[in-house]
Amino acid sequence: MFQTRLIELIQYFYLCLSGSTSVSVTLQPDWSQIFSGEKITVRCEILGGGDTEWDYEWKTPQSTSHQTHVNYWTLSVSESSSGNYMCRGRNRRDSYSSTQWSKTITLTVSVSIRPTVTLDPNWSLIYTGETITVRCWIQNHERTQWMYEWRPTNLNTYPTQSEYRIDRAAESHSGDYSCRGRGDYLLTEWSRVIKLTVSQTKPEAELNADIKVIPVGGSVTLNCSVNPSSGWKYYWYRGDESSELLIRHDDVFKSNGQISVSQEGQYWCRGGRGEPVYYSQYITDSNRVVVTLNPNWSEIYHGEMITVRCEIQGGDTEWEYEWETTSSIKPSNQNEFRISSASSSHSGNYRCKGRKKNAQHETTEWSDFIKLTVNNSKSTSLTVSPDRVQHFTSDSVSLSCEGNSTEWRVRRFPEDSYLSLCSDWGTMTGSTCNISGLNSSAVYWCESGSGQFSNSVNITGHNDDIILVSPVLPVTEGTSVTLGCKLRRENVVSNVFFYQNDKLIQNDTRVELIISAVLKSDQGFYRCEVQTDSLIRTLTSPQSWMAVKCEYD
Repeated sequence: MFQTRLIELIQYFYLCLSGSTSVSVTLQPDWSQIFSGEKITVRCEILGGGDTEWDYEWKTPQSTSHQTHVNYWTLSVSESSSGNYMCRGRNRRDSYSSTQWSKTITLTVSVSIRPTVTLDPNWSLIYTGETITVRCWIQNHERTQWMYEWRPTNLNTYPTQSEYRIDRAAESHSGDYSCRGRGDYLLTEWSRVIKLTVSQTKPEAELNADIKVIPVGGSVTLNCSVNPSSGWKYYWYRGDESSELLIRHDDVFKSNGQISVSQEGQYWCRGGRGEPVYYSQYITDSNRVVVTLNPNWSEIYHGEMITVRCEIQGGDTEWEYEWETTSSIKPSNQNEFRISSASSSHSGNYRCKGRKKNAQHETTEWSDFIKLTVNNSKSTSLTVSPDRVQHFTSDSVSLSCEGNSTEWRVRRFPEDSYLSLCSDWGTMTGSTCNISGLNSSAVYWCESGSGQFSNSVNITGHNDDIILVSPVLPVTEGTSVTLGCKLRRENVVSNVFFYQNDKLIQNDTRVELIISAVLKSDQGFYRCEVQTDSLIRTLTSPQSWMAVKCEYD
């Protein structure tokens, strides 16, 4: 009787206690992606319960149950950390009384697996109506049951598949494609981006002949081409486009775009590729018009300089030029439109045609449109402080990521080791990785949470008594740059020698080499030598490469 009453009291106390408390599990930091090797704190929060002192019971992927005296524990994340976590509180003074179990929280670990996106056929430029398959491949993990996430997000149809077949491509399919895999609480990295461009302008075949008059008893070689040239087979006709093929369909795949003819007449050609076959246009007139970009970047950033140029191929005719554009700024009637500081108003499609100066009624066809995009956001970049390639092993170095992201990781690839994160060899604070000492030479770069990559930089650590001070990033032509010779100890020096590509370029007491206006010829390997005041020995720094870029690179 007493034992039954005791059980009833315990059950009643448990129900009262459970009803007055709220239990939850949190992860700190609460990042959308947690990589293997990073540290995370799992915390059990109990609201209510008054002044009750608690012990904490946990259910984790590694164990069905274990207890702690504090409400949190910190772990270094690995693949085995993936899974569901729950907790509840137990009254320290009465082990029979406890709260309810919290709701589960799921930890998904991003593993260092990078899928690959491929195009089949492997054509980065296709045309409206063609067929192509975008495929996501995760190497060496074929047995894992992956679900796939895609960018752009309109590919995320359920269930998400490893490939996306575009049966009739449209211009709206153009864009940057990337993928990642999700399975068994694991999350891969995003793949590198592959760019697909769908052009609404049908490509034209070009026909050239080595000579246009057939010699008696001889022949003429005709060449047909479609640019870009990937995957094209060539079909030949004589007379008009409706004529029968000059070569059988079965022999088309053997054609390299060249045939030899001995019969006079008008010849035509076109290209075809894919399954079903997509055909190009036939040959056009000799005055072909194209719009080009210089530099040849279809996407530039705010403030950059670019020239849009109209080029008319063939002949020595003098032309006047006419432009059409969807941008808010229209070019003048010149053959080129120079944009000295790009803005979003310059974004749009551009095309042009020519009108003969001596015969105003004669014009060329319109060129194809070319698209220019001006991006107002800053590109992702990595900067180094102190700004030099070489460092002493005892130096502290900071690597800072800049760009449009709130989540950053710094990675490195040493000469003698493996790919790793800042948390393995430094301290990540916000967007900056701080290193207390460099014990090796490595390549470093930033990765944002959205999958963007910064420029990479090479940084070297040295045990020598002397290093060369040279900039990490390429130097722009026309700007000033200072190279220096830095000693581990502040010795008095009598002579300092600077070398470029092993050629002596300065010899005096100055420990700096100043180039007031950098030229492309200043690019190369630099090192310095120092003679101490006592002339007992000569100290020589390791050499480093200084890159020089053009003003508009």
